[in-house]
Amino acid sequence: MSAAETEVGPDSGPGLRERKKQRTRDALVRAALTLFTSNGYEHTTVDEIAEAVEVSQRTFFRYFAGKEDAAFAVHRIAEAHFIQAVRGRPPHEAPLEALRQAVLEGWHTIHEAVESVVPAELQMRMYHLIESTPTLLAAHMRRSAETEEAVARLIAEREGVDVDRDLRPRVVVALFSGLMRLAERRWGAGSDMSVAAMHELTSTYLDAMGPALAGSWRTERP
Repeated sequence: MSAAETEVGPDSGPGLRERKKQRTRDALVRAALTLFTSNGYEHTTVDEIAEAVEVSQRTFFRYFAGKEDAAFAVHRIAEAHFIQAVRGRPPHEAPLEALRQAVLEGWHTIHEAVESVVPAELQMRMYHLIESTPTLLAAHMRRSAETEEAVARLIAEREGVDVDRDLRPRVVVALFSGLMRLAERRWGAGSDMSVAAMHELTSTYLDAMGPALAGSWRTERP
């Protein structure tokens, strides 16, 4: 049995035990993303991920349902922080503005949470891999739809409406998600894979949302 799998002693409290589990989980995520981005998602096995961390396959499955689950582990961290940021927005903000500010004001907090698990450069490479791997892209779209539903329900709760009777929460979230997806695709198609480039592009698209929705686009009418 490897050091990573050694059980903690009887005097180790639940805090130490949980920290040990978190370290093992984080190590598995880093190993998985490193192997995925180096060798390709389809060519990486669970055994290779476990071997990189010196744990058993059984240990891997204690933390993840499979490769896909590990591939999107960091995305789930970012999504959880985003949802928390939306929940914390002032009640007077309109829904679209609350979503916008949750991204822009929470950007550094979200990425600090991500970087506590994997280097930013590795996560940026993973974003690019997802865009270029059909299996991962399909999973990303499916998972995004699940997140959108959770956010729509949060917006409905925030605004005091019934999400199943009022169309507006899902419409607002669909608009916002489409904009974020557009920024993500444009970033993935560019040559600058940095966090700063993604932030700048995301800000640009979010800032264009208001003018795009307001009135006529024509400065002069014939």
